Amino acid sequence: MMPTVNPTQEERVKIVRAASFVALGGNLVLCVLKVGCGLITGSLAVLGDGLDTATDVGIAVMAVLVSFIINKPSDTRYPWGRQRAETVASMALAFIIMLAGIQLFIASVDRLIQVYRGAVLPMPQRIALIVTGASIAGKLLLALNQYILGRKAQSLMILSNARNMVNDIFISASVLVGFVFSLLFHIPSFDPLIALLVSCWIMKSAITLFIELNIELMDGNLNKQLYEELFSAVITVPQVKNPHRARIRKMANLWDIDLDIEVDGKLSVNEAHAIAEQAALAVRNRLGNVYDVMIHIEPYNSDRDGEGYGLSLEDIEQADKPCP
Repeated sequence: MMPTVNPTQEERVKIVRAASFVALGGNLVLCVLKVGCGLITGSLAVLGDGLDTATDVGIAVMAVLVSFIINKPSDTRYPWGRQRAETVASMALAFIIMLAGIQLFIASVDRLIQVYRGAVLPMPQRIALIVTGASIAGKLLLALNQYILGRKAQSLMILSNARNMVNDIFISASVLVGFVFSLLFHIPSFDPLIALLVSCWIMKSAITLFIELNIELMDGNLNKQLYEELFSAVITVPQVKNPHRARIRKMANLWDIDLDIEVDGKLSVNEAHAIAEQAALAVRNRLGNVYDVMIHIEPYNSDRDGEGYGLSLEDIEQADKPCP
């Protein structure tokens, strides 16, 4: 695995901030258009689409605030820095998206119940079609912008926002398809039905994002290849044996690594320390995007009883074997 080009913290903050302001401006314009159109035409699907975009505005505001927080240096209160502010903000994003989905779901079910009871719904108006089409084009440009800047900054928050905007494109497209079917078959009840499907899509996106972020907040890591690369890098250093108790956690776009290695117990402290430094450098060069490498030195054939944390190469190989 080739090391990823890691932008400096200052460059990264600038990119995150620029992406946040672009998302804020673009979503604000689309939100005003869709919510206004939904209120004027009475279309629940357009209003729901606008509600989803309103959450994007809130997300963009949050991202702007986070871009100022993550730039602060570590201190006595936050000795690991404030990189996790992105993860916390993204978790809040997931809850906001879920709330919007639930609200739209309830409103859609209520409108469908009204239809079942004999209520007559108005046919969609042409302005709703125009606004929805413009929304699809606008969201496509915004999603592309967020994806490019998110990859450049290696920001989960910005990439999550890009994915959320891709979801918005599908939402707007489904609303547009609902309008077309309503006009072709003269069935205005397609509007709340499409809104109901949109609400389910929104809630699914929120749950998926929450699961991914929960793994990061719990210091989990499902990337077995990352551990394989870690062990491969360490054993290239002479006199290092049996790397074990490896733990890799993610902090924003960076990896924080703990690792035990064994060296000759007859070496001096200075000599053992020099070997550990070589191992840490090898890890940084192989993995890239490393925040810190903490290496604990043990003599050869140390007693490992009671070591309940971290992974060894044997653990990774065992995990790759198919179950009998």
